[in-house]
Amino acid sequence: RRKVDSEGRRFQDRWKVEYFFTEIENHCVCLICQETVAVYKEFNVKRHYQSRHSTYDKLTGHDRSEKLKQLEAVLIECVMKMVENICPEKKQEFANICLARNTVARRIEEISSDIKRQLTSKGVDFDFFSIACDESTDLSDTAQLLIFMRGVDDEMNVTEELLDLQSLTDQTRGKDLFVSVSSAIDDMKLPWNKVTGIITDGAPAMVGERSGLSTLICNKVIEEGGKAIKLHCIIHQQVLCAKHLKYDHVMKPVLKTINFIRSKALCHRQFKQFLLDIQAEYEDVLYHNDVRWLSRGSALQRFYSLRKEIGEFLETKGQPMRELSDPIWLADLGFLVDITKHLNVLNTSLQGKDAAVNQLYSHLKAFGTKLQLFIRQLSQTQPNTIHFSALQEIMNIFPQDNISAQTSRYSAEIASLAGEFKPRFQDFAAIEEVSLFSSPFSVDPDDAPDQLQLELIELHCDSELRSRHQELSLVNFYRQLDKSRFQEIRTLAKKMLSLFGSTYMCEKTFSAMNFNKNRVRTRLSDSHLRDILRIKT
Repeated sequence: RRKVDSEGRRFQDRWKVEYFFTEIENHCVCLICQETVAVYKEFNVKRHYQSRHSTYDKLTGHDRSEKLKQLEAVLIECVMKMVENICPEKKQEFANICLARNTVARRIEEISSDIKRQLTSKGVDFDFFSIACDESTDLSDTAQLLIFMRGVDDEMNVTEELLDLQSLTDQTRGKDLFVSVSSAIDDMKLPWNKVTGIITDGAPAMVGERSGLSTLICNKVIEEGGKAIKLHCIIHQQVLCAKHLKYDHVMKPVLKTINFIRSKALCHRQFKQFLLDIQAEYEDVLYHNDVRWLSRGSALQRFYSLRKEIGEFLETKGQPMRELSDPIWLADLGFLVDITKHLNVLNTSLQGKDAAVNQLYSHLKAFGTKLQLFIRQLSQTQPNTIHFSALQEIMNIFPQDNISAQTSRYSAEIASLAGEFKPRFQDFAAIEEVSLFSSPFSVDPDDAPDQLQLELIELHCDSELRSRHQELSLVNFYRQLDKSRFQEIRTLAKKMLSLFGSTYMCEKTFSAMNFNKNRVRTRLSDSHLRDILRIKT
């Protein structure tokens, strides 16, 4: 004989809207009259609805969805009141009951949909916007293209949000990425002639001269009557420059030692106990991961701080590290620790949300000036190592070894690093309006674009505006400028504010993607992953 329990029937989500039913503790319950249908069978559910609640057929679309939410809220309220009357001491336990998985999924979908609706309504008011794109592969080998948008309205309000997550199941060529980005922009009903720029990493599919995504986007904007600029993520360029200083004769022994300590569980346990016994400053050494921006500096700094303890531990293991007794090698280690620390400070200053292009570029120019200072100080007859604390410490420990003679070599290394920085960031240096936007009172009107010259003279001659520029933040200064008197200057400010300086938000969101779609959640659908990341960001 047939057994209903063995048929594997399940509650269907669409029954909620179609018949006002919900699932409670594996029972199919009518939200209108709270009666239960014995079997998860659409015929039974439909018959109950049509025979008793057919008057609700007049509700359609949005009205029906709103009625469903209202009935669900009433049901929860009824359950809680019942609990208060029967067992009030259990009220908190009922309130803490986890929602059904389908309910959680539906709520996430609704929140994501509402955020998208709000962004669409905001997008109507944007005067200009730019996009940031980056692509990565998730654990199920699906290529995920993140598209962030940074828009500015007439009141200088900046909105930086996730525009879309596009999943690519085939190739990821420039034209494939372009189709996905176009779909996202058109779906949000954003006009192409308001696009001011696109920023990407340095992948060929992104920056290809003829068929890269950036080129195709800029060509599309020109066709629509606008003008967009291509930018290469400022943080990616900085990381590439930092890799120029390889110092393999230092890095290889350091990494070999770290791997020796941490690769075997027994050795790692003994090392941590050894540090605990001697009350060392730190509890462990750090692995180096070449992908992580700050990893190299953190691993070097920790190794340098524990160099004495590491030497003693390796001696007990019969694996002495001879480099730790070489003053020249230790000086090289100290120099590498110090210069990597300066690079990490720069990298950290370039990170963060809502950073304007002029702020990021000013950090780069300041770092270039610092490098010139380091070159001058280390090339002196009596080298000044005030900004190289680790190197100074080694020089003080081994004064008889004349390590100061090595500083001219370090000066040459820094000069080589500065030379690596110079050809990069040309895309940011080519934006003529950056200096005009950040320091309008220091730019000669003769050097400004023709359409800005008269307004710039008006600005220079207004002493009240000059004092406001010193008192207010840059955004607030441009926000309070008279719209009719300084129309062109305000337009320039809005274009500059709309530009991304880095793909930091994309990188940060990929970390969230890997956390949510991990090895035990690889079946998470692309649409649900998009909803989760939209809420997360």
